[in-house]
Amino acid sequence: MTEKTAAPGSARAPGHTVASTLADDTRQVPPPLMEQSFEFLGDEDIPCSRYTSRAFADLETERLWGRSWQWACREEHLQDVGDNYVYNIGPYSIIVIRSEEDNIQAFINSCSHRGTKLLGGEGAGYSPQLTCPFHGWTWNIKGELESLPAKWDFPHASAETHGLHPVKTELWGGFVFFNLDPNAKPLADYMDVMPEHFSHFPLEQRRIRVHVQKILPANWKASQEAFMEAYHNFETHNAPNGANTQYDVFGKYVSRFIHNIGNYSPESLSDYPGDKWRAPPLTENELLQMLSIFGLDHDEVPAGETARSIAAEDLRRRIGNGLGVDLSAVSDCMMLDSIEYHLFPNMFFFPGITVPMVYRFRPNGDDVDSCIFDLMILEPLPEGVGHPEPPEPEKLSVEQSYTESEALSWLAPVYDEDTGNLDLQQQGFKTSRKPGITLGNYQESRIRRVHMTLDEFLQE
Repeated sequence: MTEKTAAPGSARAPGHTVASTLADDTRQVPPPLMEQSFEFLGDEDIPCSRYTSRAFADLETERLWGRSWQWACREEHLQDVGDNYVYNIGPYSIIVIRSEEDNIQAFINSCSHRGTKLLGGEGAGYSPQLTCPFHGWTWNIKGELESLPAKWDFPHASAETHGLHPVKTELWGGFVFFNLDPNAKPLADYMDVMPEHFSHFPLEQRRIRVHVQKILPANWKASQEAFMEAYHNFETHNAPNGANTQYDVFGKYVSRFIHNIGNYSPESLSDYPGDKWRAPPLTENELLQMLSIFGLDHDEVPAGETARSIAAEDLRRRIGNGLGVDLSAVSDCMMLDSIEYHLFPNMFFFPGITVPMVYRFRPNGDDVDSCIFDLMILEPLPEGVGHPEPPEPEKLSVEQSYTESEALSWLAPVYDEDTGNLDLQQQGFKTSRKPGITLGNYQESRIRRVHMTLDEFLQE
């Protein structure tokens, strides 16, 4: 008798599911987190050359970075008229500026005389006007040419012909998005379910508490892919949870995982090596001890309770009191779980409370083998409180550890683990005799979706 096998992409880890965990939450779970969306996307290998080829990176520069929506900064970086933010992506540089109290614009960071960058470096600044450091041509903050020395010699240059080149901008969730393609479709057409989902957890009501920027020793795609699955948790983080993570692909541009924290399924580890966390399984008290890094009031689980419910309740009280916000109705899932949305090509948004990050990965100049990783922690603001000045990013080199950023606290060693394999992976791409990488049909489906969408951009 022939043994029946599951259709490709339909297999799941044994044991309890994310949905069954959320069904036991002590508070109502936001409806978007109860949704599931998955379809099998294929199982072909992804060529290693996509991570190492100079020609492939050049094609990305032209057809991806020059045509995709990306966020440059937060609105709180631009609180006053004249506040600006310089953002660089590959060879491109833009200036985002608050040109009026209720208007944010963006311009190519290039003088319309002889091309000099108007503002060097990257990050937040202020200027009542934009002046070229080479010959002194000057524009107002609306991008209009106001003066040029020796105007008599430029009868062919005027405000009509030599204003700064505008860049499409849109606002969402407190972020300033831009697209270098003047014919780009609206951001809303690109975001799929995100506007509706994030109406339940508005990111505009948060402020930047921490911003760390680190150079990683791998291609931007490999670097972000290290954060797109929880399959690595067992080996990389020596952690029992993650094998039963839920993965959702909502469309060409948006995907998500929900990774439960505070419990786990021993059955989901049934085909992992050894008996670790299976024989015997962890007790509720042992699970609570693993959560003590968050800072909890309890060191034991009361009878009839679970580590997950107790940790969520302690964190509602501790974090709520610390921030001056009412978290009493927030679900256990929102308090504890790693809930991660990815917006193509390089942006991650976490709506949770204790795990409230935003990520961005981009090429490090024209270096195929490294990238810039921006990590922000966004914490809720009390009702009616305005956004404070955002912190300057802490910049870490390839060699530095995340533990050098005290603000990251318990997260720092986790990020060291997350990125510690990247150099070895980038080297392995180049030495491998197997021409491509192999992806899991379910757990690594989000990675495949990114490559499929990337191909659409590169082929158009």
